[in-house]
Formats: sequence, structure tokens, C-alpha cells
Amino acid sequence: MSASRTERLLNLLLALLNTKVGLSRAVLREKVYHGSAENDAAFGRMFERDKVDLKQFGFEIETLMDTGFGSDDPASTRYRIGKDSNRLPEVRLTPAESTVLLLAAQLWERAALGSAAANAVRKLQAAGGISDAEPPAGVQPRIKPAGQAFDDVVAAMHGRHPVSFGYLAGSTGKEERREVEPWGLGSRFGQWYLVGLDRGRGAKRFYRLSRMTTAVSILNGNSFEPPAGFDIRQELDTLHELPLQEARLYVEPGRLLALRKRAGGGQAADQEGQPEAASMNGRDGLTVAFRDPDQLAEELASYGPHVRVEGPAELRAAVVRRLEAAAAFTAAPAIPVTFPDAVPVARARKRTSEDQLARMLQLVPFLVHHQGLHIQEVADRFGISRKALIDDLKILICSGLPEGYPDDLLDIQWENDHVYITEHLDLNRPVRFSEEEAAALLTGLAMLGDLPALAGVSGDDAGSALESVTIKLAGAAGEAGRLAHAVAGASVAPEQSQAFATITQALREGSQLRLRYLSTQRDEVSERDVDPLRLFSLDNTWYFEAYCHSKSGMRNFRLDRIESLEPNGRPVSASGTPGTDVPARLFTPGDDDVLVVLELTRQGSGLADDYYAERTAPLPDGGLLAEVRFGNTDWLPMLVSQHGGAARIIDPAELRAESLAWLQSALTQYESPSSGRAG
Repeated sequence: MSASRTERLLNLLLALLNTKVGLSRAVLREKVYHGSAENDAAFGRMFERDKVDLKQFGFEIETLMDTGFGSDDPASTRYRIGKDSNRLPEVRLTPAESTVLLLAAQLWERAALGSAAANAVRKLQAAGGISDAEPPAGVQPRIKPAGQAFDDVVAAMHGRHPVSFGYLAGSTGKEERREVEPWGLGSRFGQWYLVGLDRGRGAKRFYRLSRMTTAVSILNGNSFEPPAGFDIRQELDTLHELPLQEARLYVEPGRLLALRKRAGGGQAADQEGQPEAASMNGRDGLTVAFRDPDQLAEELASYGPHVRVEGPAELRAAVVRRLEAAAAFTAAPAIPVTFPDAVPVARARKRTSEDQLARMLQLVPFLVHHQGLHIQEVADRFGISRKALIDDLKILICSGLPEGYPDDLLDIQWENDHVYITEHLDLNRPVRFSEEEAAALLTGLAMLGDLPALAGVSGDDAGSALESVTIKLAGAAGEAGRLAHAVAGASVAPEQSQAFATITQALREGSQLRLRYLSTQRDEVSERDVDPLRLFSLDNTWYFEAYCHSKSGMRNFRLDRIESLEPNGRPVSASGTPGTDVPARLFTPGDDDVLVVLELTRQGSGLADDYYAERTAPLPDGGLLAEVRFGNTDWLPMLVSQHGGAARIIDPAELRAESLAWLQSALTQYESPSSGRAG
């Protein structure tokens, strides 16, 4: 849609909202469309398209028949929209409920449904339903982005369209093409699953997103109806956890401390308390318990030549498959590196006029309830530039009722850069939640688990606040809550609850901590004195950002790699301040960083966001070039091997050569006669 069409739709909406008796086609054509259609037939097609667009925003247009209304209207039909049509019901939240809601909305900031969660919160703010509240100090939970496949499947579920994709079957290890009616998406046992009807097999099936081998294609020409009463959580409950197995590994001496700490099998312990392993060709033999071969294979592949998998055969084959795919991708001819702009640019979905109209329908009620805000603050709240906001305001002040008198127009002023609205023409209440917005909030609330209590939510009891805000929002969502029953994530509450509690208490009290920490990149354990600054998560993997006095700089520490943690009796210093990035960044850029150009397949394109790419360029096959800063490039071969053909280094050339040598060395150990078959 063009800007003129956005304005026309807005004027049509205002006209139909502000009439009691309805307006005929003749009146609408003259007063709203202003001769933009060449003839009656063209006007009729345009009007029908516009009705469909308004319906997508949830506005139901009523038709009133009156044979005596006007001889110039062949159908003798009038149209109107009820003033309560698609309006968000009143929702009032206590401070504790508002805090819990903000925690839930934060989850999606860098993942699918992120913009939907932000829109939903803005609607509640526009309606004045959220109390002045902030998330618990220093706590930022987030969902790890599940990749483009997640976004595509959510879009297909919303439109009720089937999807098609390549899939690596777990039973056969072969790639197959599947056509599926997507009923729901959910997380269980650390994996995202699609549940739906396999059209080729005529039966319900579960599919791991991590086993999809091609991009997801949405079959827009087809539609389906999901089963009545479908609930993804009930479906996931029917999944059984995989049986416990033991991986038989040979590891280079003195390496992979994190893996060694998980080793078992009844071996004698050495002086450090680690299992004493049998040796083979100078390597230590370990057994590690696991359930999911794919998950462990991803980790073991990242260790490259430092570990060799003896068995089970399925695990060994999965590791070799990742290494072979990574080596083949890395060895393929390099492509030219060209970025479209000379300055760093952020990747963003192209904004459409649908986005603009949806934003305007939030903007008017927001301004009604927040009179006098500075124009830049309003722009920041809506995540747009000052210029984009002024463009919206200019369209709004030219929009109004069909007669076009001064009192019939939206009246908004922004003199001295402070925005006031004095005439809203019944747009003072936000529209209802969309299905995506309702799903983002309700699914997010379900994923919080015990987090509000752990994070120290005050006021109402944290558990009752979580329950009550869920009930209120489910009631406000109404039928739009359908999609919430089709999306379910795992709890983001940390497993390391004691460490979490110690850090949150230190944050509140401003006290230093002493920790013993295992660094997997350096393969060493060290003791640190740190000033804790904030906690953040990816799924239920939690980190805390701190100023490290040992390293004289900012560092991020994973809670599951902390071996001991306690206050050291000193207050925090003034050396470090928490980062301003929201959400918090796992990696902090530095002056000595190396710029690396990565080529990412469509399945691996999410890594550009994970590693904060400074520049990106789309590729014809749906992949991406990404320019990323790395403070330490020694571990980049691990990154390439871990992602098994989804990422490779293009530049610098020497880093590309190092990663290829690493992969070839890893594969060589599976080619020798003594190593057996590779699976």
C-alpha cells in the first residue's frame, strides 16, 4: 500500500466509526475516495479490498439494508463500524502484575513474536492499563532466537496455511520432503517441535526444527482448519524423554575440562576429583551420559580434533555428518564480498503501509493518555525515527470525517517538540490484541515459571501476580488467544536458583562477589572478584554481566559454569557500569577486535543477530553475508564446525584456511583403520 492508501483507509475507518445510520457507497465514493476510482466498477473493487484490509485489523463492517435510503445506491446498502468494534477491553494491572507482564514481554525482544509483544505492551500503555513499573533491577530474561523456520511456521499457523520443508528423518537418517498442516509449535527437552498433520502420511507427526534441512515454504494457495480444542502443551506431554545412553569418547590430555566434569562410568578419580580415564594413543577415554544424540553431536563437533567419538554409532554418525558438511561448505569457492552500504546498517524487516496504519491505531490512544510527551520520547516508545513519527502525524492531522470541516479532523499539535492531541474522533481506545500479540504475552507468561519470585517481584505475591495477570490478559484477548494454545516454550526460570538468588541479592545491596569459574574457551578454572551489574538469559541459560577486577574489564559469566560463588565482604567499586544495550549483549566490542566476514545459509542466518553483525548483505539463495567483530578468533573453527555447514569464514583468508585445517584434522581421526566406520 502507498501512503495515500494508508490515508484513505484511515479516513474510511473514521467515517464508518462516526456514523450511526451508516453511509452508502455513493457517499463514501464522493466523500472518502474523492474520485480516485475511474468508474463504479473500479470503485467497487477498491472498496471491497479496503473492507478486507480493515477486517485484517479486526474491524467488522456492518451492512444495513434500507430500500428507501437512496436511488443512487443500486444495492440500497449502508455501512458502518460499531464504536466498540475491535476495541481492547479495559485491563487494569497492579504494579506487581505490570512488572510480571514486562518480564514476559522482554522474553521475545530478539526472537520471533518480538514486535508483537512490544505492540501488545504499547496497546496496554495506550489504554492506561499498565501501572508505572519497571522490571526487577538488572534482570533481563530472553528467548533464544529459534531461527527463520520458527518465524515462518508462526506466520503459516496464523494464516492457517500448510508448509513444506526438507527434513532429516531420525529413523532413517535420510532427507525427505514433508508437507505439513502446522497445528502448533512447542519446546520440550531443549528442542523446538512442530506438531501437525503430515499430508503425505495422513497422520499427526512431530518435527524438530533443528532437523529441517531446507527453508520452510508457506503454501499460501492452500488452507486448513486445526483440530478443535488443540493444545500444544497437551501434545508435548505425550512426548517421552529419550533413553539415557553413554557416549564413549577419547579426549586429548588436559583438554575439555567442561566435558571431563560430566564424565562418569565408574572410573577411578584422580587427585582433582575427575574420573581416571583409560588411555588410547595417548588420549583419555571418557564416558559421558546423554539422551539426545543431535544435541551432544553439536557440542562434540565443536571440539573438532580434540575429541574422537567411538560410540554409539548414531552419535558418531551425527558428529561426522556435521564435520563433513562444515568442511564441504568451507572448502567451496569463496564468493565476492560486497555490502550494499558504506556504513554499518542494521538488518530489519521492510516496513509496509500496513505497519504504518497499525502503528497509527496505537499512536492516537497513546497520545490521548500521554499528553505532552517529547516527540523523540514518543518515537523511541514506538521504535521508529523522529522523521517517521512526524510523517505519521502529518497523515493523521489530514484525516477525519467525510465533510472535512476543521472540527471533523484529528487535532494534534507538536509545537516546541511536545505532542498534544485534542480531538481523537473515537480512536482513543486501542484495537484488540492480534493473535500474534496475544500469543506473545500469554506464552511468555507461561514460560516465566518461578522467575518472578526468584527475581524479587514485590507487592502482590509473585505467584498470584503471575496467575492474575494471565487471567486478565486471556480475558482481554478473547478469540485472539487461539494462537497462544498453539505456541509453548520451556520455562526460563534458572536451574541454578541459589546462584541466581546470590547475584540478585548482591545487585540489590551493591556488594562484590567472589567466584570460581570454568572458562570453556580457555579450558581453565580461575578465581575472580567481580562487581555484578545485571542478569540476563537465553532460554533457561542464564548469564550475569560484571566488572571483573582480575581482568580489569567487563565480562559475562554463565551461571552453569560457576563452581562457587559468595560475597567477598566489599562493596562494588565505581569501575564498571551496566551496558545500555537492551537486551544485554553476550559480546562487547573492543578496539582490538578482528572484523570477520561470515557466509551464512538461510538456516544459519540467525547467527548474524546472535553475534551482532555490523553489516549484512542478502544472498540470492536466501543466505547472508555478515561482518562481525570478534575479540578472540581462536575459537572460530569451533563455531564453524558446531553449525555443520550453516556458517563459514570468507575473510580473513587465513582464518578460513585455519578453520578448514581444523575440520580436516577432525575428520582424519575417523578415517584411520583403527577408528572404525564413520557411521
